[in-house]
Amino acid sequence: MASELVARYRRAGFIIVGKTNTPEFASKPTTEPELFGPTGNPWSPSYSAGGSSGGSASAVAAGMAAVAHANDGGGSIRCPAAWCGLVGLKPTRGRNPLGPGYGDMGAGLVCEHVVTHSVLDTATVLDTTAGLDGGAPYGPPVPRRPFAAEVGLPPGKLRLAFSTKPITPAEVHPECVTAVQEAARRCEALGHFVEEATPSVDAGRFTEIFTTLWLGMVAWAIRDWARRLGREPRAEDFEAHTWKMYSMDAVRRPSDLFLAIQDMQRMAREIAPFFERYDAWLTPTTTQPPQPNGWFDFDPAHPRQAAQRMGDVTKFTAVANLTGQPAISLPLHWTPDNLPVGVQIIGRYGDEATLLRLASQLESAHPWRHRRPPSA
Repeated sequence: MASELVARYRRAGFIIVGKTNTPEFASKPTTEPELFGPTGNPWSPSYSAGGSSGGSASAVAAGMAAVAHANDGGGSIRCPAAWCGLVGLKPTRGRNPLGPGYGDMGAGLVCEHVVTHSVLDTATVLDTTAGLDGGAPYGPPVPRRPFAAEVGLPPGKLRLAFSTKPITPAEVHPECVTAVQEAARRCEALGHFVEEATPSVDAGRFTEIFTTLWLGMVAWAIRDWARRLGREPRAEDFEAHTWKMYSMDAVRRPSDLFLAIQDMQRMAREIAPFFERYDAWLTPTTTQPPQPNGWFDFDPAHPRQAAQRMGDVTKFTAVANLTGQPAISLPLHWTPDNLPVGVQIIGRYGDEATLLRLASQLESAHPWRHRRPPSA
């Protein structure tokens, strides 16, 4: 079955030049698959490009392409964008099509879009792809005007919250803290009201919901392809991390998934009042700046370290996947070692317009296009 998203790319005149690297089943926040090897970050080739859309982000940052497709189930557009110095928008749930093969993916965790160099490029591509396809199970409100038309429009005086700590506890690197604090000051200088605030939700329940949905999604993907290929999954066909997640699915009941979906939707309702008070929420995109390839590898001396690092680095991004809200990562900060650090802005459900206006205002006031990685 031909992808509706790809069909829309082709109708818009895009030339598809190839497939980029990704971790196995898009299950890690770094792109270091055993089969194809690690993807280097153009800002420092021995460093990770992030994941799971790390191959796409590396290609765009290196100048191989102006735009690359990416998708996002827990931060897989925004994290690579943050680590490669790009713009990465996760649209509102249902904004871009998943058909005809899927209605939704991961109970709505996953969405499709691109990584680009600029806010205008991101908005323009969204205009070419957004909209329900036949049989779609749901969709967000139709925008009032083209997304590209929002770029450059004054956002008005917004009420913004910012956080340096994620909803669920994790250590946040000082450079990531600095990045969002700096962005908050910049927004204040642009005339917006800014204060530190975080939605109040049960952190333990948040983790359990996301873990259940993520394990179910990985196991579903394996079973889906096993059915398509007519082959039974075998441990030797997968990386150890992937097979462990698949095996864990066997000890959960089908009703666990429905409970997780129920809790996900309830948590979205709990977070919604926060966005009645604030127009958008600023956070670091990731809890860490780019890390060397191998940083996420399993270490027998510290058996829990790899899983904890993979879970912690996406603590700020995963919330928008649970709620379905749009979120954008902007390259607003660089470390003393010239590595990019992203700042995330999460908007109200269906309100990419405000995000794009604010993002383009920040891009105009503090441009990044002049910065190029050494290897580009």
